[in-house]
Amino acid sequence: MPRQLAFDLPLREARGRGDFFVSASNRAALAAIDGWRDWPGHKLVLTGPVGAGKSHLVQLWAEQASAVVIDAARLVQSAPEDVAGRNVALEDAEVLAGDARAEAAAFHLHNLVLAEGGSLLTTAVTAPSRWGLTLPDLASRMEGTSVIAIDPPDDALLAAVLVKLFADRQIDPPETLIRYLLPRIDRSFAAARKIVAALDETALAEAKPVSRDLARQILEAQHDLF
Repeated sequence: MPRQLAFDLPLREARGRGDFFVSASNRAALAAIDGWRDWPGHKLVLTGPVGAGKSHLVQLWAEQASAVVIDAARLVQSAPEDVAGRNVALEDAEVLAGDARAEAAAFHLHNLVLAEGGSLLTTAVTAPSRWGLTLPDLASRMEGTSVIAIDPPDDALLAAVLVKLFADRQIDPPETLIRYLLPRIDRSFAAARKIVAALDETALAEAKPVSRDLARQILEAQHDLF
């Protein structure tokens, strides 16, 4: 059977509050975001695996707090003075480690935001003590920040994540497919993203429906990836 062309169309991820599925894995993190006015020192570090929903929570907080969101990888290209006293979210902060300019910019941002009455939300995969920061003043401030973690997903959350990932691709998966995938992929958000992407791409390329049979085909052929 000839393979169809698969077009690389942009995905539209749902990031509203109603799209955030709450479970035991992330309930404490959501509560911390909702209680942002009570953060010790007006700052918080949010950690969790890739795809865990950190950016979703950042978006919810940005809407609540009228916050500015900055990608840590682009921090040196921004002007911290422009957000002095504002509420700011700094995403994927572990990339700062080892870059002297980026660490200095983060230290400057931290001080400007907090000294003038703003709040600072920082996200990363791990806690600050594991980032490998080399600027002592930045390391001490980040390691002195309260940390809240999103834990690896339980069954309920992983199922909801799979459904959401399919929905982001305009796919309505049969319930049997979700039940089939849950015990057969790694219990991680990254594995959920990989299998959904593989199902979508294979279905388009081979003109097949997204189904349990297609999932079996992919998992048997690429079992080490999921």
